[in-house]
Amino acid sequence: MVPEAEAKDVLDELQRLRARVPLLTGALAASTDGLIVAQDTPGIEAEGVAALTAAALGVSIRMTDATGRGGFRELLIRGENGYIATYAAGASAVLTLLAEDRINVGRLHLEGRRAGARIGEVVDAAQDRPDRPVPAPRPQQPEALPRRTITPDPT
Repeated sequence: MVPEAEAKDVLDELQRLRARVPLLTGALAASTDGLIVAQDTPGIEAEGVAALTAAALGVSIRMTDATGRGGFRELLIRGENGYIATYAAGASAVLTLLAEDRINVGRLHLEGRRAGARIGEVVDAAQDRPDRPVPAPRPQQPEALPRRTITPDPT
Protein backbone atom coordinates (compact mmCIF):
# COMPACT_ATOMS: atom_id res chain seq x y z
CA MET A 1 0.00 0.00 0.00
CA VAL A 2 1.05 3.62 -0.47
CA PRO A 3 2.27 5.55 2.60
CA GLU A 4 0.06 8.35 3.91
CA ALA A 5 2.25 11.22 2.64
CA GLU A 6 2.22 9.87 -0.91
CA ALA A 7 -1.51 9.15 -0.73
CA LYS A 8 -1.99 12.83 0.20
CA ASP A 9 0.08 13.86 -2.85
CA VAL A 10 -2.12 11.66 -5.05
CA LEU A 11 -5.29 13.14 -3.53
CA ASP A 12 -3.94 16.65 -4.19
CA GLU A 13 -3.36 15.69 -7.84
CA LEU A 14 -6.92 14.33 -8.13
CA GLN A 15 -8.35 17.55 -6.69
CA ARG A 16 -6.25 19.72 -9.03
CA LEU A 17 -7.42 17.60 -11.94
CA ARG A 18 -11.06 18.06 -10.98
CA ALA A 19 -10.47 21.83 -10.68
CA ARG A 20 -8.92 21.97 -14.19
CA VAL A 21 -11.66 19.89 -15.82
CA PRO A 22 -15.04 21.12 -14.54
CA LEU A 23 -17.13 18.33 -16.11
CA LEU A 24 -15.31 15.64 -14.13
CA THR A 25 -17.64 14.27 -11.48
CA GLY A 26 -15.14 11.98 -9.78
CA ALA A 27 -11.56 10.76 -9.79
CA LEU A 28 -9.84 7.91 -8.02
CA ALA A 29 -6.44 6.29 -8.04
CA ALA A 30 -6.21 2.62 -7.16
CA SER A 31 -3.67 -0.15 -7.15
CA THR A 32 -3.89 -2.60 -10.01
CA ASP A 33 -5.48 -5.10 -7.63
CA GLY A 34 -8.34 -2.74 -6.77
CA LEU A 35 -7.26 -1.09 -3.51
CA ILE A 36 -7.90 2.65 -3.24
CA VAL A 37 -4.84 4.91 -3.06
CA ALA A 38 -6.86 8.16 -3.02
CA GLN A 39 -10.32 9.21 -4.16
CA ASP A 40 -12.39 12.29 -4.84
CA THR A 41 -15.70 10.73 -5.84
CA PRO A 42 -18.63 12.46 -4.15
CA GLY A 43 -21.77 10.33 -4.15
CA ILE A 44 -20.01 7.24 -5.57
CA GLU A 45 -18.96 4.11 -3.69
CA ALA A 46 -15.22 4.34 -4.38
CA GLU A 47 -14.36 0.83 -3.16
CA GLY A 48 -16.74 -0.73 -5.66
CA VAL A 49 -15.45 1.42 -8.51
CA ALA A 50 -11.85 0.53 -7.62
CA ALA A 51 -12.69 -3.19 -7.64
CA LEU A 52 -14.50 -2.90 -10.97
CA THR A 53 -11.55 -0.92 -12.36
CA ALA A 54 -9.23 -3.80 -11.46
CA ALA A 55 -11.54 -6.27 -13.21
CA ALA A 56 -11.77 -4.06 -16.33
CA LEU A 57 -8.01 -3.63 -16.25
CA GLY A 58 -7.54 -7.41 -16.28
CA VAL A 59 -9.77 -7.78 -19.35
CA SER A 60 -8.10 -4.81 -21.05
CA ILE A 61 -4.63 -6.25 -20.53
CA ARG A 62 -5.76 -9.56 -22.00
CA MET A 63 -7.27 -7.76 -24.99
CA THR A 64 -4.12 -5.75 -25.72
CA ASP A 65 -2.01 -8.90 -25.39
CA ALA A 66 -4.31 -11.03 -27.57
CA THR A 67 -4.40 -8.43 -30.32
CA GLY A 68 -0.71 -7.51 -30.21
CA ARG A 69 -1.38 -3.90 -29.21
CA GLY A 70 1.29 -3.71 -26.51
CA GLY A 71 0.91 -2.74 -22.87
CA PHE A 72 -2.30 -1.27 -21.46
CA ARG A 73 -2.56 2.53 -21.67
CA GLU A 74 -6.22 3.51 -21.30
CA LEU A 75 -9.84 2.40 -21.44
CA LEU A 76 -12.84 4.58 -22.27
CA ILE A 77 -16.43 3.58 -21.56
CA ARG A 78 -19.38 5.70 -22.61
CA GLY A 79 -22.72 5.27 -20.92
CA GLU A 80 -25.99 7.13 -21.48
CA ASN A 81 -25.08 9.63 -18.78
CA GLY A 82 -21.36 10.08 -19.23
CA TYR A 83 -17.91 8.57 -19.43
CA ILE A 84 -15.64 6.38 -17.35
CA ALA A 85 -12.00 6.64 -18.36
CA THR A 86 -9.19 4.56 -16.91
CA TYR A 87 -5.52 5.37 -17.48
CA ALA A 88 -2.35 3.51 -16.61
CA ALA A 89 -0.57 5.27 -13.73
CA GLY A 90 2.89 3.82 -13.57
CA ALA A 91 3.57 0.15 -13.05
CA SER A 92 1.27 -0.50 -10.12
CA ALA A 93 -1.67 1.94 -10.22
CA VAL A 94 -4.54 3.15 -12.37
CA LEU A 95 -6.46 6.40 -12.55
CA THR A 96 -10.22 6.25 -13.10
CA LEU A 97 -12.17 9.38 -14.04
CA LEU A 98 -15.92 9.87 -14.13
CA ALA A 99 -17.20 12.58 -16.43
CA GLU A 100 -20.44 14.11 -17.67
CA ASP A 101 -21.64 13.29 -21.17
CA ARG A 102 -20.92 16.84 -22.37
CA ILE A 103 -17.17 16.65 -21.64
CA ASN A 104 -14.64 17.26 -24.39
CA VAL A 105 -13.19 13.74 -24.71
CA GLY A 106 -9.92 15.06 -26.15
CA ARG A 107 -9.43 17.24 -23.08
CA LEU A 108 -10.39 14.32 -20.84
CA HIS A 109 -7.67 12.20 -22.45
CA LEU A 110 -5.08 14.98 -22.34
CA GLU A 111 -5.62 15.74 -18.67
CA GLY A 112 -6.13 12.08 -17.69
CA ARG A 113 -2.88 10.97 -19.33
CA ARG A 114 -0.91 13.77 -17.68
CA ALA A 115 -2.41 13.12 -14.25
CA GLY A 116 -1.90 9.36 -14.66
CA ALA A 117 1.79 9.92 -15.41
CA ARG A 118 2.23 12.15 -12.33
CA ILE A 119 0.33 9.75 -10.07
CA GLY A 120 2.33 6.84 -11.46
CA GLU A 121 5.59 8.61 -10.56
CA VAL A 122 4.43 9.17 -6.97
CA VAL A 123 3.09 5.63 -6.46
CA ASP A 124 6.02 3.89 -8.15
CA ALA A 125 8.54 5.95 -6.13
CA ALA A 126 6.72 5.01 -2.92
CA GLN A 127 6.79 1.33 -3.93
CA ASP A 128 10.53 1.48 -4.71
CA ARG A 129 11.59 3.24 -1.49
CA PRO A 130 14.04 1.19 0.58
CA ASP A 131 12.57 2.42 3.89
CA ARG A 132 9.34 0.51 3.28
CA PRO A 133 8.87 -2.28 5.79
CA VAL A 134 10.11 -5.56 4.46
CA PRO A 135 7.53 -8.35 4.68
CA ALA A 136 8.38 -11.22 6.98
CA PRO A 137 9.82 -14.23 5.19
CA ARG A 138 7.33 -16.91 4.29
CA PRO A 139 7.62 -20.25 6.05
CA GLN A 140 9.47 -22.82 4.00
CA GLN A 141 7.08 -24.89 1.89
CA PRO A 142 7.71 -28.59 1.41
CA GLU A 143 9.28 -29.35 -1.93
CA ALA A 144 6.80 -30.17 -4.65
CA LEU A 145 6.69 -33.66 -6.07
CA PRO A 146 8.30 -34.00 -9.47
CA ARG A 147 5.92 -33.63 -12.39
CA ARG A 148 4.96 -36.71 -14.34
CA THR A 149 5.56 -36.56 -18.01
CA ILE A 150 3.94 -38.79 -20.53
CA THR A 151 6.27 -40.14 -23.15
CA PRO A 152 4.88 -41.50 -26.39
CA ASP A 153 4.93 -45.24 -26.88
CA PRO A 154 7.76 -46.02 -29.34
CA THR A 155 5.85 -48.87 -31.00
